[in-house]
Amino acid sequence: MSTFSALNAVTTALWAQRRGLDVTGQNIANVNTEGYSRQRVDLRAIGGSVVPAFYSTSPGIGQGVSAENVIRIRDAFLEGRGHSEHANVSRLTVETDAYELVEQAFREPGSTGLQSLMSDMWSGWQDVAVNPRDSAARGQVLKRLETLVGGLHFSSASLDAQWKETRENLEVLVKDVNATAATVADLNRAIKLAAQSGLPANDLSDKRDLLVMKLADQIGATVRPGEHGVVDVVVGGMALVAGATSSEFALVGALGPGGVAADKPRIVTASGGFTVQPGGTAAGQLNAMNAIIPDHLAALDAIAVDLSTTLNTAHQSGYDLAGNPGGPLLGSAAGPVTAASITVMVTDPNLVAASSIGPGTASLDNGNADKIAQLRSDPAGTDATYRRMIVELGVQSAVSKRNLDIQSVITTQVDAARESVAGVNIDEEMTNMLSFQHAYAAAGRMVTAIDETLDVLINRTGLVGR
Repeated sequence: MSTFSALNAVTTALWAQRRGLDVTGQNIANVNTEGYSRQRVDLRAIGGSVVPAFYSTSPGIGQGVSAENVIRIRDAFLEGRGHSEHANVSRLTVETDAYELVEQAFREPGSTGLQSLMSDMWSGWQDVAVNPRDSAARGQVLKRLETLVGGLHFSSASLDAQWKETRENLEVLVKDVNATAATVADLNRAIKLAAQSGLPANDLSDKRDLLVMKLADQIGATVRPGEHGVVDVVVGGMALVAGATSSEFALVGALGPGGVAADKPRIVTASGGFTVQPGGTAAGQLNAMNAIIPDHLAALDAIAVDLSTTLNTAHQSGYDLAGNPGGPLLGSAAGPVTAASITVMVTDPNLVAASSIGPGTASLDNGNADKIAQLRSDPAGTDATYRRMIVELGVQSAVSKRNLDIQSVITTQVDAARESVAGVNIDEEMTNMLSFQHAYAAAGRMVTAIDETLDVLINRTGLVGR
């Protein structure tokens, strides 16, 4: 290598170390920037020519250092794992919240819960059995029954409102997913153009990866890497983003919990209507609408039907103050009995069939009222059925919360692993900064040494013999 060639090699060293300092400064500046991936200068030695030329051969020392490429530090496996774990924790979060809202609809345990209201109602029948002559006792049992029916209405309305709110939230989420997918497609296009032009696109890639993680949270998206830094975004086997082109999803299906059995809400492709199997928040919301809320709403309706059947059967076997057979206590103004439609059919205290003696004989016998009061102890009765339902709901909610806690720990660990690879560490950047600084100073000193050598060669050679 000639002395002038050495100057060229040192020049590349100065440029490379300065570029390293620039990248280090960029990393330090974005230490708290969400989604930023730390960058590193790709330093590569420039080797000497291996092709011989006339009257010249390479000494094999090389021509300096190349620092043209700046790479993002990312682990593709950890990023994919992060997408999956974030989707799981988002799904479980929605399901756990859904169970908590269902529990709030039943208000158990508490003085306003259905269990307490049923207990008050049975106690009212016991009061009638103790004093069948008292019209106040007969009136209060009807009022307590109306309060119980009101509790059924409230729980049913709460579940219905929860279902409709979940559907509205999912509809908004799908629109947001479509908008995000279009943005990812635009970033793919820009990244591809930059790569083909030899321009850096690290910041664009960071923005795109941040949006992809958002899609993983929302709908369980995964990625497939392509050429020129482009990625395809896939949801349940369906391509949401393919290169620079994005598709759209739509929410279809029942508009109320009553239509779930015939037409379950689902996410489909806007073009073609193909069903998509999502993950993340969308999967949790669909599970809440198609299983969690409808199942408990159906169980609540079954409680209303069982209560109505049990009380009506018992009441119709007794006689009122006039000695007439008792009529149905509970019913529905229109359609079958449900928790939303059940009503108290008897409003006159004198029509309460507390007596077991009749027909046609006015009597103050308390036999039928006592029999109704004892229904609270029936192991197969409404109370027992309701308690089993509440216990099952509690178990399901506890299991969901435990699974969420476990998944949260796993997701935190994966995020920590991702951060250890892609995150900026201030101590490490300070070390790199000092390394590049000293290397730059050494290269500068090398320029001075070569300059002094050339000065001696050019200005002083030949003066010794004079």
